[in-house]
Amino acid sequence: MTPTAVTAATTQLAAYTTSTGEAVQFWVLGTIAVIGALCTVLMKRAVHSALCLAGTMIILAVFYLANGAYFLGVVQIVVYTGAIMMLFLFVVMLVGVTAADSLKETIKGQRWMAVLCGLGFGILLFAGIGNASLSQFSGLGQANAGGNVEGLAALIFTKYVFAFELTGALLITASVGAMVLTHRERVERAKTQRELAEQRVREGKHLPPLPAPGVYARHNAVDVAGLLPDGTPSELTVNKTLRRRGQIRDVSAEALNDLKALEQRSADRLERTRSGEASK
Repeated sequence: MTPTAVTAATTQLAAYTTSTGEAVQFWVLGTIAVIGALCTVLMKRAVHSALCLAGTMIILAVFYLANGAYFLGVVQIVVYTGAIMMLFLFVVMLVGVTAADSLKETIKGQRWMAVLCGLGFGILLFAGIGNASLSQFSGLGQANAGGNVEGLAALIFTKYVFAFELTGALLITASVGAMVLTHRERVERAKTQRELAEQRVREGKHLPPLPAPGVYARHNAVDVAGLLPDGTPSELTVNKTLRRRGQIRDVSAEALNDLKALEQRSADRLERTRSGEASK
């Protein structure tokens, strides 16, 4: 047998065999990827679901790199995990999706429709995998014969061009939809600072500047209400949106207790100092 034939036979044999390291990598990372995908659907908070989806995408990128698809693995991390997942997170932060919002159905029966569509997709997926047959495996050598990037580009822009363009259209639609949901068109002219001050004077509202959040509260965060001189929290120091979401931290009692403890320690120290001076 010639050396070329031996090399071809070895390559063909390697294409049909799986090493121990590859098997361990597949079962460990595959299990984590499935758990991340399930958490994406089952998590109550949208931000947690997006983070689980990002972890699943990173594991898919590791699979691509392990199988020799280096360009696809890098694109999976840079484009999908880095760009598209950041787009999802920005949309979540801009729209303000919470667990309470997700429980309100805008379309009646959409949960049952989603369950039926998921079951139908699962049946089609299992049926397709069950009927799939692989008579011959080309291997990485033949797939990357002309270069990984060139082979991928040839498939994207010839055989799978319709799916590629459809995916791009869906992503553009999602971006435009996010901007439409967050945009609020102003129907009247914005008032100037002078007009706002005159309106507060006429209505007898809070005339001086509003206190900053966290004043006298041992915290300067925007979700901590500022305290008035008597120790009560001021409703004017926090954003109304945070208050409606229930994301306000009330540290007034903690601040008062710490202040009382500080005053007690100061009084005890002064008492000991006076007692020492009197004894001398």
